[in-house]
Amino acid sequence: MSFTVAIVGRPNVGKSTLFNRLLEKRQAIVDDVSGVTRDRQYGIAEWNGKSFNVIDTGGFVAGSADVFETEIRKQVKIAIEEADAVIFMTDAAVGITDLDDDMADLLRRSSKPVLLTVNKVDNNDRMLSGTEFYSMGFENVYFVSSMSGSGTGELLDAVAAFIPEKDADKEDENPLPKFAIIGQPNVGKSSLLNALIGKERTIVSDIAGTTRDTIHTHYNLFNKEFILIDTAGLRKKSKEKDDLEFYSVIRAIRAMDEADVCMLILDASKGITAQDVSIYSLAARKGKGIVVLVNKWDLVEKATNTARDYEKQLKEKLAPFNDVPVIFISVKEKTRIFKVIETALDVYESKTRKIPTSKLNEVMLKAIESYHAPVVRGHSVKIKFVTQLPTHVPSFAFFCNFPDDIKTPYKNYLENQLRSNFNFSGVPMRLFFRKK
Repeated sequence: MSFTVAIVGRPNVGKSTLFNRLLEKRQAIVDDVSGVTRDRQYGIAEWNGKSFNVIDTGGFVAGSADVFETEIRKQVKIAIEEADAVIFMTDAAVGITDLDDDMADLLRRSSKPVLLTVNKVDNNDRMLSGTEFYSMGFENVYFVSSMSGSGTGELLDAVAAFIPEKDADKEDENPLPKFAIIGQPNVGKSSLLNALIGKERTIVSDIAGTTRDTIHTHYNLFNKEFILIDTAGLRKKSKEKDDLEFYSVIRAIRAMDEADVCMLILDASKGITAQDVSIYSLAARKGKGIVVLVNKWDLVEKATNTARDYEKQLKEKLAPFNDVPVIFISVKEKTRIFKVIETALDVYESKTRKIPTSKLNEVMLKAIESYHAPVVRGHSVKIKFVTQLPTHVPSFAFFCNFPDDIKTPYKNYLENQLRSNFNFSGVPMRLFFRKK
């Protein structure tokens, strides 16, 4: 099950700096000016062998009439509702402010565990002055410097302690493939689910977030059996587009964590958006199988090569990982919707395929012989053996004399050879190089 942590607090306390440190990359824009973060950022952090989703939010300002601060305030509340734990950021250099008190009042009304994180503790004087934050009454208090990284290890230990260990026996209880239907609001997620199972199975409500959990449907028709995970129930209201989009992304991430294969639905008339690419990239990073469905194809004016050209443009935006099935469907007309099931099952089969070591070496060593790795610093790189690793994501270990000298272009060549010879369409792949 996925675990999500939201970073919240008033403006300019270092939320985005901590977010970047947790992700170990500079993803969020950081500046000394308050209010820089307006859009939410999402990422995956890892600590002590555990992975969790992280949401960076804008600065919370209670009661402000500013249009941006009003929107940020609404989305901070959504983040708290959807998160499993909350990191409440404050600033030791400034001390407790009225805005901190407002944030604390909101968090006290939540049942989620709160980790009060006092930032900018760079020296002993800051540590001493930071003790005043104990008066806010939160049980878990941590002193960090998100700029230098001091104290973040203890904070991450506390976050990891909240994440339950995976129960292997429980996972084996239901070995059925799990397919998640993800995408923006109003692209046809609910309609696809209804069309596949032949009956209405949507959440009846105009309020975003009425149902906190995703919908699980057991499909057992036409000798095919699997679990459909739907992120439906989001209905567009004129003034809440951003809120719905925020819910949509959080729900998609949660559904993604559970699924084996993600079915990303796009609106044919709008094409693929930056948000869709973000979700697609996240699914690939999580090692999920992916099928891209272009819905409402019946509304598109067609010429001789419309589908071919559309798919080409789509895959250009999905690069570098664009070896994915693209299916043009119309849920309304029920066009090719059962091909969706067949393709998703094919991708699941590819994701779980184990290639015999003898066959793998027979094919790949021949490909390596026909195109050797480039010589690096006078070293001739020789790959002697290939084996598939026992992981959930198709992963391959190449044993060679100089593993650090294998560069990206040659890694791409090896991956392309694996894909062309063993059909891993729609499945991310991991390649590792080890010393022989």
